[in-house]
Amino acid sequence: MRLFTKIATVTTALLLQGCATFGPPPVPGDSIEAVVAKLGPPQGVYPEPDAGQLFEYPQGPYGQTTFMARFGNDRRLQSYEQVLTNEKFGMLKIDRATRDDVLRTIGRPAERSRVALHNYEVWSYRYKESGVWNSMMHVHFDQDGIVRMMLNGPDPMYDDRKFFR
Repeated sequence: MRLFTKIATVTTALLLQGCATFGPPPVPGDSIEAVVAKLGPPQGVYPEPDAGQLFEYPQGPYGQTTFMARFGNDRRLQSYEQVLTNEKFGMLKIDRATRDDVLRTIGRPAERSRVALHNYEVWSYRYKESGVWNSMMHVHFDQDGIVRMMLNGPDPMYDDRKFFR
């Protein structure tokens, strides 16, 4: 019976931890403390140039959404948005965006890999392209951390054809 109690306790704790992200979303004007109470601690915190902060709330590594909570220097929420979108990927400019720009725009990747031919580091993001298709965006960085290429395609995790081979 002790093993069952321990399993039940751990399961309950994990479920309660996950519930923070399923409650009502934060609204502009909420304090940092109120947002953290609703969503839990962020996975990433980035300082903003205007003395504000950006909190990252990914739903991954297998999730297709990442939310960014932007706070002003008054520690109040200015915006809360899903950033794994075509529009946000489009903000990343080839030959100009850096790793830091990518982190602040779309957050941490679901996967990291390398392309030996060009010695590129690749960050891959799962997302719903146009809100419909299970896709992956691959952001390629050179040795200096500059975005040199972006490629998207189907997410192999959702490829049902593998079951018919």
